[in-house]
Amino acid sequence: MTQKQALEILKMGHNAFITGAAGSGKTHLLNEYVKYLKARGVLMGVTASTGVAATHMNGMTIHAWSGLGIRDKLSKHDLDNLVKKSYLRQRLDQAKVLVIDEISMLHHFRLDLIDKIIRAFKRVDAPFGGLQVILCGDFFQLPPVSRGGEDPARFAYHSPAWENLNLKICYLDEQHRQSDIEFIEVLNGIRDDKISDSIFGRLKSCFGKKTEIGIEPTKIYSHNVNVDAENERELAKITGEIFEYKMSGRGRGNLTEILKKTCLAPDILRLKVGARVMFVKNNFEAGYANGTLGAVVDCDDFGIRVKTVSGKVIEVEKANWMIEDCGEAIARITQYPLRLAWAITVHKSQGMSLDAAQIDLSQSFERGMGYVALSRVRSLAGLSLLGLNDMALKVNEEVMEYDKKFRADSLNHGEELGSLSLAEISAAQKNFLEKIGAGQPKIKKEKVDTEKETKKFLLAGRSIEEIAKARGLKTGTIISHLEKIKSRDPRFDFSFLANGIPTAQLEKIIKALPRGFGEGGVFRLAPVKEFLGEKFSYEEIRIARLIY
Repeated sequence: MTQKQALEILKMGHNAFITGAAGSGKTHLLNEYVKYLKARGVLMGVTASTGVAATHMNGMTIHAWSGLGIRDKLSKHDLDNLVKKSYLRQRLDQAKVLVIDEISMLHHFRLDLIDKIIRAFKRVDAPFGGLQVILCGDFFQLPPVSRGGEDPARFAYHSPAWENLNLKICYLDEQHRQSDIEFIEVLNGIRDDKISDSIFGRLKSCFGKKTEIGIEPTKIYSHNVNVDAENERELAKITGEIFEYKMSGRGRGNLTEILKKTCLAPDILRLKVGARVMFVKNNFEAGYANGTLGAVVDCDDFGIRVKTVSGKVIEVEKANWMIEDCGEAIARITQYPLRLAWAITVHKSQGMSLDAAQIDLSQSFERGMGYVALSRVRSLAGLSLLGLNDMALKVNEEVMEYDKKFRADSLNHGEELGSLSLAEISAAQKNFLEKIGAGQPKIKKEKVDTEKETKKFLLAGRSIEEIAKARGLKTGTIISHLEKIKSRDPRFDFSFLANGIPTAQLEKIIKALPRGFGEGGVFRLAPVKEFLGEKFSYEEIRIARLIY
């Protein structure tokens, strides 16, 4: 089934299970549907079984959203206490749709408990209180983990609540991460438990090899213990100054701390020029995706520039991660969407598309772990293997049987959709929107290109101070716009900016500027400022650099 077909099914109001191979666009589809509903003012629960997955959708864990927390049982007393909580009542009463991503990692009995909680709040004897429920995930990937004393982990499809939902199965069969046919055959071979000599030979050819895409690969390990140490060790090998970028946040209670712990960007990002980094958020307009690899070509107190594997140099802007509830952001963190990329764990790599990876599967301890790790990589050219053990290429046999059923059901549900006319589909979607009280789509304001706006003022002969005042921005922000304008158009004439700095002072700065150029022609402000002393500001040095 294509993403377009699946989206039409969701818009008709059906409960659905979105599944498919790694890289088939499951989370992207969820985000498209969430965007569609938000534009119409529909309140919903956007959740996932893990905090990392939840951050990809500005949501929260299903455990937090439902109030279940870490419980594995619910007594009548527990349920009565939950129903008394006003914040839960507001959240669950208003919700019309519930999304749960990474369903493979949610225990079957917890899905039943979540159903029980929602029924109690909604006071409706229907699955999940009559909410439209969208489950998403791939059972070939990592399974639920049992804590000490818990019942043995079983997948969510064993839950009576799953059966009662009468789910439409949307098995996505497009591939958006890999285009390398030989590599896709390897991944499908693992998924189908058909490791032929040819497939194993392709993997064997990757043992100890140097990747072919011109950038140092990220090492993926099955255990977390050495990842941070390796990243810090590699960073220490690079000569030069370390710059630290502190994450900022605001929000209710401890939600900001929860966001910080689950966000892939670190609380304190430590970088040097030359550091290997990966982007940890999607921003296709800016030229990167979650997992895009690169190297830092410039970093200082004013920003970071990264050269990606494709050769594109990106002036990295800070990004936001949020938890939204009842249509409003209740917690927000802001950080550069980067982390050091010499090493990462299999768990944290979920959802990423890596250009190059060096993978050690010699300590794989869970079925599906090898598939998850290998499927992060875009191509065989970007894959280097350090080791495999007997567990690395195994998948869950039970999942294979269920997967056959999911494929067959998806085919049937796709044919059902195909048998409907466009008018019938449109009518069903309209009826569902009316049922959940959706409003008219909000007209999205056209995004203002802030640098173009600044350039208009420049061309009109306005000074930096005048532009800052007119636009309600700081002068430092306006100077950042000018620096980006110069990087795109090196011939742009900034000589008129000299009028704002005394001639003798400007001449001293320009004479000192060569001190800022280090290896590879990368310019650093700090050495120039240190040489000139306290009488000269960073802003004056930046302006002089524009004129120079």
